[in-house]
Amino acid sequence: MDVVVVGAGQAGLSAAYHLLRRGFAPGDGFVVLDADDAPGGAWRHRSPSLTMAAVHGFHNLPGLPLPPSAPDRPAREAVPEYFAAYERTHGLPVLRPVRVRAVRPEPDGTAGPGGRPGGRLLVETDAGAWSARALVNATGTWTRPFVPYVPGAELFRGRLLHYAEYRGPEDFRGLRVAVVGGGASAVQVLAETAAVAETLWVTRRPPVFRDGPFTPEAGRAAVALVEQRVREGLPARSVVGVTGLTDSPALRRARELGALERQPMFDRMTATGVAWADGRTADVDAVVWATGFRPAVGHLAPLGLREPGGGIRLEGTRAAADPRVHLVGYGPSASTVGATRAGRAAARELHGLLRAPVAV
Repeated sequence: MDVVVVGAGQAGLSAAYHLLRRGFAPGDGFVVLDADDAPGGAWRHRSPSLTMAAVHGFHNLPGLPLPPSAPDRPAREAVPEYFAAYERTHGLPVLRPVRVRAVRPEPDGTAGPGGRPGGRLLVETDAGAWSARALVNATGTWTRPFVPYVPGAELFRGRLLHYAEYRGPEDFRGLRVAVVGGGASAVQVLAETAAVAETLWVTRRPPVFRDGPFTPEAGRAAVALVEQRVREGLPARSVVGVTGLTDSPALRRARELGALERQPMFDRMTATGVAWADGRTADVDAVVWATGFRPAVGHLAPLGLREPGGGIRLEGTRAAADPRVHLVGYGPSASTVGATRAGRAAARELHGLLRAPVAV
C-alpha cells in the first residue's frame, strides 16, 4: 500500500475520502483497517439513552451530510447508519474486523533525507500484515477509558463503572450515585440519573460554565490550547476538557433537577461510599467515572514517537519524529469538526510526500 489508515471513525473516514480525492486508489493505493465488526466507530458503543437531540456539535463528514433524524432516536443507531452509507457512497476500502497489533519500520528500511526515518512501515494485525509507505492513525480514544486511582477503591462493595459502560439511568433507579467528572459526559449522566436516583456530583476542579453561545472564536482558542501541548510533546488533552460547560438540554435538565451542586474530589473510598480528608463521608451505591479517555496509540510504540514529556509531538497532523506517520482525531483534532479537518490536512501532506517529484 501507499497508505494504511487505522480506524474508521470520523477522522479515519475523512482521511480516506481525501486520499481518494487526491488520486490514491482504493484497495491497492490505500486501505482502511477497522477493529469493529460494523461501521460507526465509537458511536456504536454509546449509551442507548444518548439521543440525537442531545448530541452536541456533530459535524458532517465531507461529501455527504448527515440525514435528518428523529430527535429521540439513539445516536448509536443514527450515526453508524450514516457512517455505513458514507462508506458505500464513496466506495471506501474498509476492512473489518482487523485489529492492529503493532506498527514498526520494515527490517530493511533505509534512512530518509537528513537521516530521518525512511523506507516502509510494517502494519501487523490479527489478519496478517500490510506494508505501507505511510500511515494515518485514527484510533481515537474510546477503547482507553481513564479511571483515576483512589485509595480504598478495592474495598468498595457497590458498583464502579466508567462512562464507556454507562447504558442509561434505569440501572440506578432508587440508588445513590456519585458521578465523577466535570465535562459534558458527566452532565449527561446527571441529567438522566438525577430523575430516578439520588446523585452526588464530584469534580477535581470547580466546573466552568460558559454563558452565552460557544462562538467560533472560543472554539479556536480551545483548540489552540490543546495544540500547544502536542507541539511541546506533552500528553494530549481533550478539546472538550478545555472548553468548559456550554448551554445544552442536558445542562438545563440537570440544573432543574438540582444535580449541579458540585463537591470537591473525595480522597478515598470505603466499603459503603466515599470520604474526604476533612472527615466528611457519603454513602453511595455506585460510582460513575465520567473522567475521560486517553489516546489509543500503544500499537505505535515500536516507532519511538513519544517525547520525554510523554506525548507524541505533532507538526500539524504529522508526527515530528517520523514524517510517514500522521495522527488524526488526536489532541486538537479530537472532535467531529477537528477530525474532519485533520483528515483533509493529512491527505494533503501525504500526497505531497508520496506523489511529489523527488528533488535531485
